[in-house]
Amino acid sequence: MKPSEETVRLFEKDRFATENGAVIDEVDDHYAKCSLKIEDRHKNAMDAVMGGVYFTLADFALAVASNWQEMGSVSLSSEITYLTSAKGEKLTAEAICIKNGRKTSYYRIDVRDEYGNLAAAVTATTFRVGD
Repeated sequence: MKPSEETVRLFEKDRFATENGAVIDEVDDHYAKCSLKIEDRHKNAMDAVMGGVYFTLADFALAVASNWQEMGSVSLSSEITYLTSAKGEKLTAEAICIKNGRKTSYYRIDVRDEYGNLAAAVTATTFRVGD
């Protein structure tokens, strides 16, 4: 499902991710797909995508998936495994809730390059504050 204008406006406040090019492509119940067009500013000295770019996009997808319906979830822990250098001009991160608990939830975020190659795998636990 395409994100509503309200959802897009809400997450424009996530300035680090959005000012680095992250956009919301799809949202659904505890799910988000976000993408980023790779630019020279995203590359390291080896001309490969900097690791922080993969993580930023994955973290943004996690934030959208866990908060777009109701704000209040924060990342408690995350682990990223870099699998291959991205090819092409675009990265996509897909966040899927594996376990939605009362206070904590567990997500898997796959970061793929333009050709569908799994470039990084992320697991994350969120914590619902204020309940």
